[in-house]
Amino acid sequence: MDDIIIQHVCKLAKIHDSTVFLTHVVHSHTFDQDRFLREKTTAYMADKEKIFKAEDIPVRVIILSGEPERELLHELDEGDYDLIAMATHGHNFFLDLLFGSVSDHLKHKTSIPLLLIKA
Repeated sequence: MDDIIIQHVCKLAKIHDSTVFLTHVVHSHTFDQDRFLREKTTAYMADKEKIFKAEDIPVRVIILSGEPERELLHELDEGDYDLIAMATHGHNFFLDLLFGSVSDHLKHKTSIPLLLIKA
C-alpha cells in the first residue's frame, strides 16, 4: 500500500525539488509494545528511506509515539510542511464511524493541503 503513495511522492518531490519527511506514529499501550513497534517501524522506515535516497531525493525519517491524530497535528504545527500525502487504508464507512480515521481528522484540523491516495 505505501509503495503506491511513495511512487507519487517521488514524482512530486523531483518536480518541486522537495525534501520528504517520512513520518509514523507508534501507537502502543505498554513499554514493551512500544519498544517492539519502534524497532519494527525503524526497520520499515529505513527500507522506505532507501527508495527516496536512490532517487536522490532528500529524506528525513520522523518516528513519533502516542495518539496518531494528536502527534501528527503537533508535528505539523511545529514544522514547515507544504503537503501531507497519505495512503488510505480503505476502511469502510461503519468502521470510520466507530474509530474515525487519521486522514479524516487531519482534513478537518489542518490547513495544509492533504493528498490522499487509496491503495
